[in-house]
Amino acid sequence: MATFLYKLGRSAFRRRRLVALLWVALLALAGVGAATAPTATSSSFSIPGTEAQRAFDLLEERFPGAGADGATARVVFKAPEGQKVTDPAHKAVVEETVAALKSGSDQIVSVADPYTAQAVSQNGSTAYVSVAYKVNAMELTDETREALKQAGHQAQGKGLTVEVGGDALQTMPETGAGEVVGVVIAGIVLVITFGSLVAAGLPLLTAIIGVGIGVSSITALANVLDLGSTTSTLAMMIGLAVGIDYALFIVSRYRAELAEGRDQEEAAGRATGTAGSAVVFAGLTVVIALVGLAVVNIPMLTKMGFAAAGTVVIAVLIALTLIPALLGFAGDKVVGRKQRKGAASEGDEKGEKPNGGTRWARFVIRRPVLVLLVGVLGLGAIAVPAASLEMGLPDDGVKPVSTTERRAYDMLSDGFGPGFNGPLLVVVDGDKAAADTTVSTIKKLEGWAAVTPATPNKAGDAAMITVVPKDRPSSVATENLVHDIRDATGDDVLVTGATAMNIDFSQKMNDALVPYLALVVGLAFLLLTLVFRSVLVPLKAALGFLLSVVAALGAVVAVFQWGWLGGLFGVEQTGPIMSMMPIFMVGVVFGLAMDYEVFLVTRMREAYVHGERPGEAIVTGFRHSARVVTAAAVIMIAVFSGFIGMTDQMIKMIGFGLAVAVLFDAFVVRMAIVPAVLALLGHKAWWLPKWLDRALPNVDVEGEGLAEHVGGTGTEEKPDLVKV
Repeated sequence: MATFLYKLGRSAFRRRRLVALLWVALLALAGVGAATAPTATSSSFSIPGTEAQRAFDLLEERFPGAGADGATARVVFKAPEGQKVTDPAHKAVVEETVAALKSGSDQIVSVADPYTAQAVSQNGSTAYVSVAYKVNAMELTDETREALKQAGHQAQGKGLTVEVGGDALQTMPETGAGEVVGVVIAGIVLVITFGSLVAAGLPLLTAIIGVGIGVSSITALANVLDLGSTTSTLAMMIGLAVGIDYALFIVSRYRAELAEGRDQEEAAGRATGTAGSAVVFAGLTVVIALVGLAVVNIPMLTKMGFAAAGTVVIAVLIALTLIPALLGFAGDKVVGRKQRKGAASEGDEKGEKPNGGTRWARFVIRRPVLVLLVGVLGLGAIAVPAASLEMGLPDDGVKPVSTTERRAYDMLSDGFGPGFNGPLLVVVDGDKAAADTTVSTIKKLEGWAAVTPATPNKAGDAAMITVVPKDRPSSVATENLVHDIRDATGDDVLVTGATAMNIDFSQKMNDALVPYLALVVGLAFLLLTLVFRSVLVPLKAALGFLLSVVAALGAVVAVFQWGWLGGLFGVEQTGPIMSMMPIFMVGVVFGLAMDYEVFLVTRMREAYVHGERPGEAIVTGFRHSARVVTAAAVIMIAVFSGFIGMTDQMIKMIGFGLAVAVLFDAFVVRMAIVPAVLALLGHKAWWLPKWLDRALPNVDVEGEGLAEHVGGTGTEEKPDLVKV
């Protein structure tokens, strides 16, 4: 592989104009596709294999149109203290609003009058108007949304408190200045790392091009592939981070090759053959982890994983082709002014003061037990809140109180009871007698506030029953009610609705987390055994990955569920953790953790194979790789942290979780626990049974094949390539 990439790097360097033109053409093509594609819609949400999904499918079959996925809205009215919405003056305002809504848009299917639809609270203080639309929220026009808002505003000024809930006001997640700040921080880190504006600009430029192609392609295919509105945001988050990192590793190796006296084309080829091989492996781990999300069998999560994986593939291809081409354009400007004047870039080998990586490695080697205990106990303490993890799906109840959706949610809860915002829909596959029996059975249970009479379909072979829980949708009592209804009724009675779907989704994610984690950790162990020809190094890497993930989940629970430091991160409302958050974090962090493991430990193994003692090899690995890995981690953290400023709660939570996970994994696990464990193991760290050594294929990540292919280039005096 290294030889092929070496040739690819040299070819891209020589044909740099053609390579650059091809990537610019791809970017333009993707941009045109995104600009001309229809507006992205909300991804259809389904949970195959669950009772809630079977009930929804039966509802679609027996009650055509009842399960339609069109947008809905609730305009909620509340009378002043001591008055009622049934008072003549207030009733006139409500009826005037109903009329305005009916004539406000041709996208409306129906508007229910609260006085005829029994949508007035028992004490008469609150009423709501239900509005149904022909299309989903993402397809509503601005005029339709404005008409809905305007109807509420007009009623607001006539003595009533009016708020609007439902998904009709849902729009694409707003992006803030956080992403721009993340990129700026990345640029500053690159300038400090390289000491050259040109060298710092290359990773940023190529990452932006890669993300542009990936996100534009997702936008262009959103309707065809039924991709959700958040898919492109997540792809941008991951693609930008890995794109900068992969380019950073290759540019850094290119500068090292130039420092050893090689010409530019040869240096580009060697950088692509060596660091590029590690980039391919690191990218492969990210792709496999993201594509592996398909095993959960949640279509929305699968699409998110595939879209993000596609962006990672583009980042790898750009690093292997566009980076060598741009290095050809940059010439010697990619090297800092100090290095161009002949000063050594790093090296206590030449009598200079040891760099930070060298000093830190020596400290860890002197006190490995202390470093190991502090690292493990520290992450263990942060992981404690993860034991209290509660998972769920977001609704208007977790939005900030500053939004009209949240205020409408609270008004409905106050007027109609906490469970009104999460009604259960019971579907009976049978005649009216079976439906009536089901109603009687449900009324014998505890935890319900209202049970409506059965509503049969036209054929008389199915019926719907609405059950309003006593408690709020996300409560344990409501979850118990769902299970009690399912246990007390037969197979021909199914429970669905948003609350039941939420419960089933969370349960499915819980059930899938351990198998997926086992798959990812097993894959990490196998791949690292293949690369490092060791058993204990992969085991240490996998256990360290688990520790960093659990600690990151603990931090997410502390901030988003418990509210610790919530104000600092813009968390206005605490609530359950997004159901897909833990499994998505496992997939992404796995790939990133393996990035740092490969780039840091391969240098250590290279030195060890060349005859250095285990402790010396650790120091050598840190001297050459610590600065680049540190820069890569800081860039990742900056990019992910930029998404914490977004208004979408899911994106905010994922951005925070990934930023914290990278912080823990890079600086605690890889930079502290890993060298401490290796120092304690000594020679045993690189032990591999002879039978396994013979059985495993040779993976030339460090590019031993290049020595035979190019020969006579100075590697005889100072070996730089090694078989691993």
